[in-house]
Amino acid sequence: MNYPDYRPRRMRRTEGLRRMVRETRLSVDDFVYPLFVVPGSGIEKPISSLPGQYNYSVDKATDAAARAADLGIPSVILFGIPEHKDAVGSEAWKDSGVVQKAIRSIKKARPNLVVQADACFCEYTDHGHCGVLHDGELDNDASLENLARAVVSYAKAGVDVVAPSGMLDGFVGACRASLDEQGFDQTGIMAYSAKYASAYYGPFREAVDSAPQSGDRRGHQMDYCNVAEAVREAAMDAAEGADIVMVKPALAYLDVIRAVSDEINLPIAAYNVSGEYAMIEAAARNGWIDRDRIILETLTGIRRAGADIIITYHALDAAKLLAR
Repeated sequence: MNYPDYRPRRMRRTEGLRRMVRETRLSVDDFVYPLFVVPGSGIEKPISSLPGQYNYSVDKATDAAARAADLGIPSVILFGIPEHKDAVGSEAWKDSGVVQKAIRSIKKARPNLVVQADACFCEYTDHGHCGVLHDGELDNDASLENLARAVVSYAKAGVDVVAPSGMLDGFVGACRASLDEQGFDQTGIMAYSAKYASAYYGPFREAVDSAPQSGDRRGHQMDYCNVAEAVREAAMDAAEGADIVMVKPALAYLDVIRAVSDEINLPIAAYNVSGEYAMIEAAARNGWIDRDRIILETLTGIRRAGADIIITYHALDAAKLLAR
């Protein structure tokens, strides 16, 4: 049999050859580690649906952030669970809120670590929706006013990047205008530009107690059937001043990550969400998969699709695996 002169298997023969011609490279620099912050001190409460993840008080969140930094992870993103919830989520912009305290504590302990803060209201409202409700419907523009208050509060605490996540129309522009007016023109914005109404968020909602008390979020989060809409959303956010645009979730949306990456000339983030993490952990605990290999394969797939930044609960594990 006559073979062609080029034999692809030549360059797969050894690990050294495979490394030399590898097209996609996964690095610890790609990761952002999510942290859930709660009131109190000395708290490290396991999250049952996210094995290995915890609700942390500020002191313990600071320790967890330090562990991430020691592994070379460049950034953490904070989610707050307040002591009190109300109809508008007013704890979100309280100077003494748990996220604000965590920002100050982490930046003091690790000044070079990039601290990001998720800016949404589902964790802070007593109804579990992402803003102000009027007659059972989310009031977009009234919610923008509160969002502007929240991001300025995070900026005052010293956050590096705010991450508005409610998929409100005009949310990036409102954040940018408010930050600039208050003298925080150097505070970055990572926009949840294409956040789909997804069943993959289930464990997260347990972690932050944010399940809607009635209805759902399909009226403002994206329909998972759409791709072109994601590109339009990302383009709008870029025009309003976003520094980073995000696709969320990741695994069922690799085509969306690629489409946004091809069209938008900004860093692209992908959120490897709680349900994706939980599926790997559950399968690994049943002995059905090789956990270490699956973690790296999954994150590499997200990177290969076009993500520059990966928010993942597996950040610590992946950093250790990559250091071997």
